[in-house]
Amino acid sequence: MPALGLLGTLRWAWNQLTSMKTALFLLLLLAVAAVPGSLFPQRPADPSVVTQYIKDNPETGPWLDRFQLFDVYSSVWFSAIYLLLFISLIGCVIPRAKAHFKAMRSKPPRTPSRLSRMPEYGTLTVPASMSLSPAEAVRDAAKILRRRGYRVDIRDEGTDRPSVGAERGFAKEVGNLVFHTSLIGVLACVAVGGLFGYSGQKIVVEGESFVNTLVSYDTFTPGSNFTEDQLSPYSLTLDDFEIEFDRESETHYGQPLDFTANVTVKEDPEAEAEEQVLKVNSPLTLGGTRVYLVGNGYAPVVTVRDGEGNVALEGPVVAVPTDAMYTSLAVIKAPDAKPDQLGFVGFFLPTAMIDDAGVSYSGDPDPINPQLNLNSYYGDLGLDEGVPSNVYVLETEDLTPLNNRDLDAGGIVLGANQTYELPDGKGSITFSDLKRYAALDIHYDPGKTGVLVFAVLSLSGLAASLFLARRRVWVRAGQHPDGRVMVEYGLLARGEDPRLTSEAAALRSLFAEKWLAQQDAEGKNVGRATVSANATADSNAAEESGKDQ
Repeated sequence: MPALGLLGTLRWAWNQLTSMKTALFLLLLLAVAAVPGSLFPQRPADPSVVTQYIKDNPETGPWLDRFQLFDVYSSVWFSAIYLLLFISLIGCVIPRAKAHFKAMRSKPPRTPSRLSRMPEYGTLTVPASMSLSPAEAVRDAAKILRRRGYRVDIRDEGTDRPSVGAERGFAKEVGNLVFHTSLIGVLACVAVGGLFGYSGQKIVVEGESFVNTLVSYDTFTPGSNFTEDQLSPYSLTLDDFEIEFDRESETHYGQPLDFTANVTVKEDPEAEAEEQVLKVNSPLTLGGTRVYLVGNGYAPVVTVRDGEGNVALEGPVVAVPTDAMYTSLAVIKAPDAKPDQLGFVGFFLPTAMIDDAGVSYSGDPDPINPQLNLNSYYGDLGLDEGVPSNVYVLETEDLTPLNNRDLDAGGIVLGANQTYELPDGKGSITFSDLKRYAALDIHYDPGKTGVLVFAVLSLSGLAASLFLARRRVWVRAGQHPDGRVMVEYGLLARGEDPRLTSEAAALRSLFAEKWLAQQDAEGKNVGRATVSANATADSNAAEESGKDQ
């Protein structure tokens, strides 16, 4: 084997990369490469879970991290596959587009010398009484083919055997090119969304506001090239949150039927406030972002005083629902309490009831008899060390219990507007009010419109490439010495075309209607016109038929 040299090797590598087989392989490889993203926790989504996973798996966790399996979609190997697929598709499409553009500008292929070899072949004999010349027959055939969407070219018009070549179905290859080009567009738009988009979550309590700044989010997942300047300075205030529960059905009593968040929004600090309604599956569009309503619950308003009588915490505390009756987990942390920090964990019941075993439960999702059931602790909450912690979890290993069922003081049970004094003079807690909250999911994806447009185009292109047919037709005419005009035609499809036979029948019908309809209407010399799908009519037979007529 001769050495290819540097240029030859590069040319060979480019040809291999831009082949359709390679593009399909890379597309499959990209799908396989995305699988670890669903098997392992991803650092952009939840860094604390990744840290805990590595801690729980000290042997395999660090190796998985070295191979970037916790950052799959921004990893070097995933990005390499993505870029190679992008380049491969571009390399496939550009040469095919050039070749197709050149084919569209060229004339239909020359007329074969033997049309009888075509998959669909037919002949037509026009009587001499029709006074039709071969050139006129070819021009008529060209008009018929042009009306059916063919691109036609008349050739040999000055000879005794003129012909016309016709071709249609270029939209099939155009659809194929549109499909592959749209795939490139989808990949590009997805990349733009991943680079410059972001998503975040925020819980907003009734009466509170959310301003679209980085510090206002509860959780935030930025794109690779995100900058804080991309955040539009809009604000949103939750005026009130309404839930409609089922009060008529016996089997589904108490189930929520509708959620409505009445909000006041401002596109920027100088804009006028507007009242809008946010519902499930009916998001708001603000500053280019989409704001979705994804959850809700209750936020008991509590006041915690420390052992010195000072207010250590005052305000609503988000309680996380755990069932359909809105039995909710409540965690309260008061790191500013002195001399010891205070923590509370328990549950909130919208409608507190007691079963036969003396256990409290919620009998209805509406706040008919709201109640807080808490255990209290004191000690170091671990918030001063700078280590991120979950606000909905209270780590009690290093804390000293004050109230729970196992102690003499028992647990804390607080009804509306009630206060409980903690043991040992550690302070007090008051349940003063109750509000609702809405959980918002905020997305900004600059590439989503492009993804939609290119996805629709790709489906349209795929439909065109599957259902349109590429066909060629040739019609040749000649004159018999007795004055008859002999017309033959052949059809050829590029690829599989089960409708080629019906197309041949349609053309034969149109040719006969054009050249023989008048003769049929007059009832004269009809026998002289014979149509054959396989061979030219025999002249002697035509004359005998004419005599019989």
